[in-house]
Amino acid sequence: MTTMRWSAVAALLLGAVAPTHAARSDQASALPAYTPAYEPTTVDERGLWMQADERERMLRDSPLRINDGRLESYLTQVLCRSVGQDRCKGVRIYAMEVPAFNASMMPNGAMEVWSGLLLRVRDEAELASVLGHEFAHFELRHSLAGFKARRSASDVIAWIGVLGAVAASYGYSTGGGNVQISLMGSFFQFNREQETQADLLGLKYISAAGYPAQASSEVWRSLMAESDASVAGRKQKPKQRYSAGFFDTHPTHLARASYLAKEALRIGPSGDARGASYQEAMAPYLPRFLDAQIKLNDFGGTTYLLDNLATRWGSMPELLFARAELYRARGYPRDLQTASDLYRQAAAAGYAAPELHRNLGLALLRNGESVEGRKALEEYLRLKPDASDAKAIASLIEN
Repeated sequence: MTTMRWSAVAALLLGAVAPTHAARSDQASALPAYTPAYEPTTVDERGLWMQADERERMLRDSPLRINDGRLESYLTQVLCRSVGQDRCKGVRIYAMEVPAFNASMMPNGAMEVWSGLLLRVRDEAELASVLGHEFAHFELRHSLAGFKARRSASDVIAWIGVLGAVAASYGYSTGGGNVQISLMGSFFQFNREQETQADLLGLKYISAAGYPAQASSEVWRSLMAESDASVAGRKQKPKQRYSAGFFDTHPTHLARASYLAKEALRIGPSGDARGASYQEAMAPYLPRFLDAQIKLNDFGGTTYLLDNLATRWGSMPELLFARAELYRARGYPRDLQTASDLYRQAAAAGYAAPELHRNLGLALLRNGESVEGRKALEEYLRLKPDASDAKAIASLIEN
């Protein structure tokens, strides 16, 4: 024990869990040949698959699932158009009403897509780039590789702790803490390299499918802009990061936007973003997605999203109503006046939900315009006499 070279041990152990640059380059440079979905062979792998199966059962039965048969079917069509029918065969997609940007795919072939992602991507090409990215993780067996890397790293770290304790009992300093930190850093770097591999393979998928390659970069640029708008709305300074931290599992948004834009330039401008198809597919869900977003109480970020949607899809009644809701939720006196004007514009543009009149009336009452406010509430009850809040609204009219 007295002559043990801890630096040599660290180098050997790090090699066991760190991916090689050659492997990364090979995977990024060519589309892998299609192979059937991997089946678990070891006890540990079967345990991982059992966890994935249990997670899928939770998704299947969750009250958050948008299980109307249309949305998940559309998402599956986009995935199959992106990666090909042979690859997407057997994939199950679950659409979940969660107002944040996220999608993920499990090693058993189940994918979940959150409603916040669907609100943020602006056309089918951007959606395809995200779905393709998640499928690339599945195609490259990243869940399995990550599982094995975690097991290897944790086992090695545990042994270093044991050896360090033994050495300390003999009065020797091992420097094991530094080795443990290096191992953990290597694992997080491994995750970042997997994300880059999935980004580049996802880009190849959408380009081969006829979508514009620049869509992948635009997703991350838009997320950066939303983040800046969000912190500005809170009177804070933008906090975009330019490099990944030691324990970050993903490249920064800026890094991803940059290398994807560079690769898109190499591929060249081409393809159809299928914006109209995406708008048509999302139209039935837009009001509920916007309602969930407004409840996040993020005035700056939500304003950016509404502006973004209006730029692509025009001044839709749903967007006018959502903007009115946003101002009413913030509730400054000038906001209430702005909200009232926006409610009227939404009604003139064709927004027909009775709740418009209720919320217009509430905004007017809060701003001291009681006569017009009561009239709006009366119209709400006329249109929806069996509303669950009918008694409460009636009491406001009488007071």
